[in-house]
Amino acid sequence: MWGGRFGSGPDPIMEDINASIDFDRQLYRQDIAASKAHAAMLAKKGIIAAQDAKRIAHGLDTILSEIESGKFAFKRALEDIHMNVESRLAELIGPAAGRLHTARSRNDQVATDFRLWLRDAIDEIDGALAAFQRALARKALDHAATVMPGLTHLQPAQPVTFGHHLLAYVEMAARDRGRFANARARLNECPLGSGALAGTSFPIDRAMTAKALGFARPTANSLDAVADRDFVLETLSACAITAVHLSRLAEEIVIWSSPLTGLIRLSDKFTTGSSMMPQKRNPDAAELVRAKTGRVVGALTGLFVVIKALPLAYQKDLQEDKEGAIDAIGALALSLTAMTGMVGDMEPDAARMAAAAAEGYSTATDLADWLVRTLKLPFREAHHLTGRIVAKAAEAGVALDKLSLKTMQAIEPRITKSVFDALSVANSVKSRKVYGGTAPSNVRRQAQRWLKRLGKKTGKETAKKP
Repeated sequence: MWGGRFGSGPDPIMEDINASIDFDRQLYRQDIAASKAHAAMLAKKGIIAAQDAKRIAHGLDTILSEIESGKFAFKRALEDIHMNVESRLAELIGPAAGRLHTARSRNDQVATDFRLWLRDAIDEIDGALAAFQRALARKALDHAATVMPGLTHLQPAQPVTFGHHLLAYVEMAARDRGRFANARARLNECPLGSGALAGTSFPIDRAMTAKALGFARPTANSLDAVADRDFVLETLSACAITAVHLSRLAEEIVIWSSPLTGLIRLSDKFTTGSSMMPQKRNPDAAELVRAKTGRVVGALTGLFVVIKALPLAYQKDLQEDKEGAIDAIGALALSLTAMTGMVGDMEPDAARMAAAAAEGYSTATDLADWLVRTLKLPFREAHHLTGRIVAKAAEAGVALDKLSLKTMQAIEPRITKSVFDALSVANSVKSRKVYGGTAPSNVRRQAQRWLKRLGKKTGKETAKKP
C-alpha cells in the first residue's frame, strides 16, 4: 500500500511485529459499516461516482457474508482488518475499490471502527450487568429475612440479612452501569473525516457519516480524533471497577462455600472435583472470576503505559490499544455470565447462617443502644459498660443473651429483663429500619423496587439512567 515510496520489501520480522489482524479482525462488522457510510457520503457529495458507490456497497456486503460464513481468508501480510477488507474488495469489484479510501486514512478509520466496537461492547456488558442485578435482587427477595453474620475485618460485627448483603452488589452494579453509560456517551463522536491528522481538502460531509453510524456528532479536532485513546481508557476503567466488584463477591462465595464456614452451597454446575481427592468440591468458577480481574486491571494499566508519553498525533504504539482491551472485555463478559449463574445457583444454609450471626457477641451494639435509649446514658459510657458485660460473657463462655440478668446488674444495676429483647439476633436485624438498613422489610422493598426497575428493560440494555 506504500510501495511507491519504498524500493524494497520489509524484513520478515515486520510482519510479526506490525500485523494486528489476529485480533482486530473482530472489528470487521464495524469496519464494513463505516466504509459503507463513507462511500455513500462520497457519492452524495459528488466525490466518487454513484455507480462506484453501489459497487463498493455490494462488494462490502459480500465480504461481510464471507466473513460471517467463515469463507473469508484473512492474510497477515495485509496487516489489519482494513487492508484485508480493501484487498478483497478490489478482487471483487476491481478499480472502483480504490476510490473507497478517498478522503480518509487508516488513522481515522481505526479510531472510528474501535469506537463503534466499544459502543457495541458496552451495550452487551450493560445487558449482562442488568441480568446480574436481576439475579441478585431475586435471591435477595427470597432471603430478605435470612439472618447472616455481618463482618468487619472478617470478624463478627452485627447481624445482617443475606438479602441485604446481596443488594449491596446490586448497588455496586448500578454504579458500574452508570460508568459504562458515561463512557459510551463520551466516546460517541465520529472521527471519520479527520484523515491522517489534519483533516482533508475534499468537501466531505462529516455530519452525514456521523449520523449514518449513530454517532452524536463528528469529533471537533482532527489531531485529537486520531491520536487519543482516552475513550478506551475510560471503558477499561469501568471494566476494571466492575471486575473488582465481581472479584469481591467471588471471594465471598469461596469463603462461604468452604466447609469451614458452610454458609452456602453451590451445585455441580459451578464446582469441580479433584483428580486426586474424591471428596473435593472446588468453587472453581468463583476462583476464575477472581483471577480474571487481574487481566482486566492489567489491560488498563498496560494502555496507560502505552499512551503516557506519546506526542501528537498518531503513533504506531496506538495499535496496542485493541488486543488488551478486546481480551479484557471478553474476560469481563465471561465473568459476568458465570457470576450471574452462581448467584442464581447458590443456596444458603439458613440455620448455619443464623448460628454464625449470633457468634462473636454480634448484638453488643444493640445492648449499648438499649442502655442509651432506656437508661439515657451517653453512648461512650454505654459502650464502656457493654464492653465489661461482653467480657463477663466471654469469661463465662456464654452468648450475651445467655448471660444472667444478675451478672449484668452487677455492672449496671438499672438493667432490666427487657434487655434480652435487644439481644436477639432476629430483633437486631428487624430494628434496623432506617433507610438503607438491613431490616427484612427494607430488603423486601428494595429488592422489589430493583426488580420492577430492571424488569422494564428488554434486549440490549443501554441503561442511560441506571
